[in-house]
Amino acid sequence: MPTAVPPTRSNPPGNAGEVFGAFLRLGLTAFGGPIAHIGYLREAFVRRRGWLDDAHFAQLLAVCQFLPGPASSQMGFGIGLARAGWRGALAAFAGFTLPSALLMLGFAALAPRLGAGAAALHGLKLVAVSVVAHGLLGMARQLAPDLPRLLVAAGAAAPVLASGNAWLQLAAIALGAVLGTWWCRQAAAPTTALFPFGGGRRIAAVCLTLFLLGLLAALLLPASATPSLAGVAAAFYRAGALVFGGGHVVLPLLQQSLVAPGWLPADSFLAGYGAAQAVPGPMFSLAAFLGAEIPLGLPPAVGALVALLAMFLPGFLLLAGMLPLWAGLVRHRRAASAMAGINAAVVGLLAAAFIDPVWSGGVRAPVDAAIAVVGFALLAGLRWPAWTAVLWCVAAAVGIDALA
Repeated sequence: MPTAVPPTRSNPPGNAGEVFGAFLRLGLTAFGGPIAHIGYLREAFVRRRGWLDDAHFAQLLAVCQFLPGPASSQMGFGIGLARAGWRGALAAFAGFTLPSALLMLGFAALAPRLGAGAAALHGLKLVAVSVVAHGLLGMARQLAPDLPRLLVAAGAAAPVLASGNAWLQLAAIALGAVLGTWWCRQAAAPTTALFPFGGGRRIAAVCLTLFLLGLLAALLLPASATPSLAGVAAAFYRAGALVFGGGHVVLPLLQQSLVAPGWLPADSFLAGYGAAQAVPGPMFSLAAFLGAEIPLGLPPAVGALVALLAMFLPGFLLLAGMLPLWAGLVRHRRAASAMAGINAAVVGLLAAAFIDPVWSGGVRAPVDAAIAVVGFALLAGLRWPAWTAVLWCVAAAVGIDALA
């Protein structure tokens, strides 16, 4: 079992049950998305419980932001790993994810009763418009604030919009890394940050090897118009392995893998994304809804479980593999520059996804645009939590449908 952060006398090593209980509480109450989750995690484990100090918390955050995957869930996984080893890491994941996954599975069970064209489901698609627009604006300000990075973002968006080919998204991320080493040298400086958690280079090598083998298998699996359990695992593993820049960026990756080949209708896909904004815990729990909705000829819970595990697994393998190697990597300026280019490219990918399918699939009339703009104003202008935009968009869509 990996070596945890050296405890103090007042902070002895924990156990998996303790970790599960602490993260279950967060899984039931942590609304607001990944950025808000970081604040919840610091409050719970730095300020109140003292499981790690601010310096270690910041260093773990730096690792998670550098890697693809769900940053807040990776943070939780790392905290559980440091507190109680591998059992603690798995307990943290289960506690933080279980409530939202069950809620999304429940929504999948209720969705057919609502009807595919129901006003409530249309309202959830308008939630997606508001939330993705807000996420895109924030990411563009942070990750593409200058001309070189705006050009990288535009270069990533244009071919994806023109062709819709999923492979072009992978090419855009790779091109962003290459261009970043040339154009973004002033955008990021190397750091010597090190989270002092050592599982050893042997464990790191095993985790990184498993990650790469999983990604290779997911990329090489032949595309099919008929969904299968292996195909579902591959689609969600690819998304979890390549989602740089935050939870919203998973949208274009999953859309190409699930909607484009006809496994899911766009309406269901966007409704699930909208519903994911209304539940606590990680947004990647959307995988439970999507996995349950894909027609596999199996109980919906099976598809939900496979999709959920495949979505989170690559990020956790990467984190466990990179922790012992982190200090040496981030000392190199080229690594930081390449990451700046990758982040700019994913802004472009999210912009392409916002245009199609989010806007094109959700906004059917001027009144829809007005509802979405108000939802955006609640998030960006008033800085209200995401669930208020959910309530507004759904209530407005249902009310207008009743008056029609």
